[in-house]
Amino acid sequence: MKLIINSITTCILLLLATACSESFLERTPKGILSEEQLSTPENAEKMVIAAYSAQGKEKYYLHPLTPWPYGDLRGGDAYKGGAGVGDLPEWNIAETFSNMTTDEAGVQGKWNVEYNTISRTNLALGILNKMTDDQMPNKTMRIAEMRFLRSNNYFWLKVNFKHVPFIDETVPVDQYNTVGNDLGDQELWNKIIDDLRFAAENLPATHADGAVGRPTKYAAKAYLAKVLLFAAYEQNATHEVIHINKEKLTEVVALCQDVVSSSGKALFNDFGDNFGCETQNGIESLWAIQFSHDDGTPRGNINGTTMVSYPMVAEYGCCGYHSPSQNLVNVFRTKNGLPDFDNYNTVNINGAQGVKANPVDPRLLHTVAMDGVPYKYKADFIFNEKTWTRQYETYGGFMSMKETVIYDSPCYQPVNPWKDSSKNRDVLRMDDVILWLAEALIQLDRPNEALPLINQIRERAAKSTGKLVDVKGMPTGNFDIKPYIATGAGKNIDWSKATAFKALQWERRLEFACEGFRAYDLMRWGIMAETINQYFQVEKTRRPHLASASFTKGRDEFLPIPKKQIDLSKGLYKQNTGY
Repeated sequence: MKLIINSITTCILLLLATACSESFLERTPKGILSEEQLSTPENAEKMVIAAYSAQGKEKYYLHPLTPWPYGDLRGGDAYKGGAGVGDLPEWNIAETFSNMTTDEAGVQGKWNVEYNTISRTNLALGILNKMTDDQMPNKTMRIAEMRFLRSNNYFWLKVNFKHVPFIDETVPVDQYNTVGNDLGDQELWNKIIDDLRFAAENLPATHADGAVGRPTKYAAKAYLAKVLLFAAYEQNATHEVIHINKEKLTEVVALCQDVVSSSGKALFNDFGDNFGCETQNGIESLWAIQFSHDDGTPRGNINGTTMVSYPMVAEYGCCGYHSPSQNLVNVFRTKNGLPDFDNYNTVNINGAQGVKANPVDPRLLHTVAMDGVPYKYKADFIFNEKTWTRQYETYGGFMSMKETVIYDSPCYQPVNPWKDSSKNRDVLRMDDVILWLAEALIQLDRPNEALPLINQIRERAAKSTGKLVDVKGMPTGNFDIKPYIATGAGKNIDWSKATAFKALQWERRLEFACEGFRAYDLMRWGIMAETINQYFQVEKTRRPHLASASFTKGRDEFLPIPKKQIDLSKGLYKQNTGY
């Protein structure tokens, strides 16, 4: 699955407008494949591959499948970056929540790219459903794979737009315009849950052909746990959490425990191994979008969203987007080895001197490139905040590193003027599963069971310093991180449901910083408005481009339904609250 074909051409429309005669109209036009002709096991497999290929179709960064442009910019983890607020203004609008309109191009693009990908899975499912088990013995497994892929795209539509039409392979194309976006919040979650239940019941624990890009039973169980966790926080029309469904949380616990105990997956010893080419598809990855390099095509199947995240230094050259916020960097400062929950944002951490003068969580230097510190573990390749960033005076001196690779990496792929790689994008990892389990246990009033799970993540982080060294082999930061101790002589926290949940929220931000999850966590917990407005209150004093930024509670938790889609539906689609 690593070397995946870029597209499968199923229909070629020939312009043969010569003369209209009865005999011409009765002939089957050459170059057009009918649905019956496509309905063969061989073509079914090709359409399955085409559906996988669509999951990685990020040729144009404005229409991202990768979550960071909306998850980080709308969650306070990062600024847009680039050449100022007028450079890709769609993302500036997302970051500041200012001047968002229902016909904004980036929002329309996000809607389109997710539904285009869903269309591939529905086409594949339509053909698979016509196969008999005798014709295609692996039919049920392939259907399960396609329903898993479809659930991935519907999940991202759900957390970005809240109310979207659910169209599956049973809906004829000429009836798409009869399907509205009026499903209730839980009804839509249940549609996604149904796909994942089917996948979990019908996918194998491992694939006999060793195809790492295909989801397994445990990947489906992990994704099912994720969706159930989101659905458990039941919200009203203005996106306030009004009930936490403990039945769903109980299932989350069972699913996560099964994945942890039976999947054969585990945490890497070093946190940084999650972000390198050489270790992709490794022990911690449950399912990843597969990209390709040197696959016989001019540029490979690479991630078009991440190619704008590289520094402006000569070895790369473009484009300086995805700049971690000062608020995010400050979160990594520790006090006696623990997060400084109440005062973290009173001290600005900046550059090599800052990470040596202040105790920090080592995950900071796995995540953020900063002045005077080696870039991507290359000890003699030192980041310079003034010359490597694109517009220092606007966005400051930080850049995101998790999605990039070093210029001499085997999966590095220059695509002038951009630079990119074939590094896979993890969608499901074991650290996520462990923290979902901890979160569900806390909300089920079992915080003591969550304590060792959160500490497991922290203890791995404490060990993840081997890559963070200078040319002399010395640590590049003053690393100080300790587990939470709730009892005994070394007690450092009063561990209750409230403090456990705060620790869980902090751990998720530290672990997944700049991976695109932050806004969706805040949305799930129902605290996005107060969190982002508190963030703006301080951050706009640091970054002038945020001067007019403001979050409107009850509206800005979700993106607007694109006006073009409402128009095309002739008013059948209803707009989100507040737009």
